[in-house]
Amino acid sequence: MKKTIALWAALTAATLLVTGCTAERPAGPAPTRSSAPTATPTTGAPEDPAAATAAAYRKWGLEPLAPAPAPPAVKPVRRAPGGPVPVISDIPTKDKIVFITVDDGAEKDPAFVTMMKELEVPFTMFLTDAAIRNDYAYFQPLVAQGHGLANHTLTHPNLRTLSPEAQRREICGQQTKLTRRYGTAPRLFRPPYGNWNEATRTAAGQCGIDAIVLWRESMQITNMQYQRGDRKLHPGDIVLAHFRGPSELKGRTMTEMTATMLRRVQEQGFTVARLEDYV
Repeated sequence: MKKTIALWAALTAATLLVTGCTAERPAGPAPTRSSAPTATPTTGAPEDPAAATAAAYRKWGLEPLAPAPAPPAVKPVRRAPGGPVPVISDIPTKDKIVFITVDDGAEKDPAFVTMMKELEVPFTMFLTDAAIRNDYAYFQPLVAQGHGLANHTLTHPNLRTLSPEAQRREICGQQTKLTRRYGTAPRLFRPPYGNWNEATRTAAGQCGIDAIVLWRESMQITNMQYQRGDRKLHPGDIVLAHFRGPSELKGRTMTEMTATMLRRVQEQGFTVARLEDYV
């Protein structure tokens, strides 16, 4: 009997070798993807991440930005429990980094979504409901890419002309809309035109805001407008741009404006960091 069983096992093993069949994998978690470079489909050689990054930047007429340094373990801008909302135009740091912010949301260029995905340059979008309500979906992939979502009021008013309660409705109302639409509650707020008063700070705090964000430079069509007399970027500066298209940029697209802004940053020896890592 033992000889019969042994013979049957040998015949079965031979059959499996001939047919190429293998035993079924036991149930369990799927294997994880290796972190090693993947092979390219044409050459079989490992793909070089640096080469892929360079190719992405080259597509948009740019040289790769330097990697941003690791953010500090403790954020340099923090709202003390029960304290007033900080108002900032820059971040305290000695690193040669700046922070890009893009306002309103009127222009919805699909190429900009592609550009930000391919370049992986972090930015924070301060959105106004009146500008985005005709196409909330446009901003969903940008949120999914990890870019910051921030509050820029419901209707873009000059807040200093409004009562405290009207300011609260503008800020809290947009806070609620953005949270419902995109599944994350904004922590940062920018007052339209940079106009605010103490009632704005109070309202922002009541609405769950951690910081009011102003700026040091604003990107125009081909160059930056500086607040300081030396007309230079400084470590930690916050740069303002807008969702604008050819009708506002004298025929240039938003991606062209963004590429020019990144060149101006790079020309001065800076790179771009993520604002939410510092506030």
